[in-house]
Amino acid sequence: MLSLLLLQVLASCLWLGHSEVVTSFESSCPQFFFQKTPPNEALEPENPAWICQRYNNQYYFATLYDRSRRIPVYSAYLYQPAAGKRPNTWLVEPQLIGPTYPKTMEREWTLLNSFSISVEEIGKHQAVLQDYKNLTGLNRGHLNPSSHHPDSSSRTATFTLTNIVPQNEKLNGGSWNNYEQQTMIRNTQGCNNTYVVVGAVPGNNYIAKGRVNKPSYIWASACCEVNTSHRKTWAVIAENDRDEVELLTLGELEDTLTLLYGRSRVSLFDSGCPRK
Repeated sequence: MLSLLLLQVLASCLWLGHSEVVTSFESSCPQFFFQKTPPNEALEPENPAWICQRYNNQYYFATLYDRSRRIPVYSAYLYQPAAGKRPNTWLVEPQLIGPTYPKTMEREWTLLNSFSISVEEIGKHQAVLQDYKNLTGLNRGHLNPSSHHPDSSSRTATFTLTNIVPQNEKLNGGSWNNYEQQTMIRNTQGCNNTYVVVGAVPGNNYIAKGRVNKPSYIWASACCEVNTSHRKTWAVIAENDRDEVELLTLGELEDTLTLLYGRSRVSLFDSGCPRK
């Protein structure tokens, strides 16, 4: 009985100390947010998971995940683009199954073979590969794209399905891709550090027999530090059924998200990032 109790205490200590699904970004991976300040609670879903995205024992970005809709609410990261090969290995989050599972993203087949677990158990609170098969007019859209990262490990880390939403394929390969690749390069000229938050507004439709929500809108925002006294911001939003991206100020995006979510006032960045 005593040994069992000690095991339970040890497990709880490991869970609190090293877990990837965490209790708050501020205490576990604040480095992905300007002034260590995540977006406020106005975007939080009913069944959230705060994920410090870990791969090869290192954190690469942060994702607020909606366990019920099985899509990310947003992903936050530092923009550090570099030329490199696009990964092709898709990963899932073991900690969404339970705290005793690995604290780093894994392939589905690794979990299936190493832990004698079913796909149904893996997919109880997250999307799995099967959910994204046989889609029409949609594909797997990254919130945090691999091209915004400097090396193989950081790019591979973006290929977790907890960073993916069902995105209109023309938008994903068209205007949204232009924003990710061209607009971001232009807008970050002269920036020392660029903090990015990219998100998805839940919609009324689902894929995979009602398992995975299809967002109504995809949005992105950035706060760039030119120097210690000068910062600039920008934002975009796109309806997830057409190939069109609207450029906004950060303040305009926060106003739009406040209306779309219909809760309290949305704040995406610390007040040090200009809203105009």
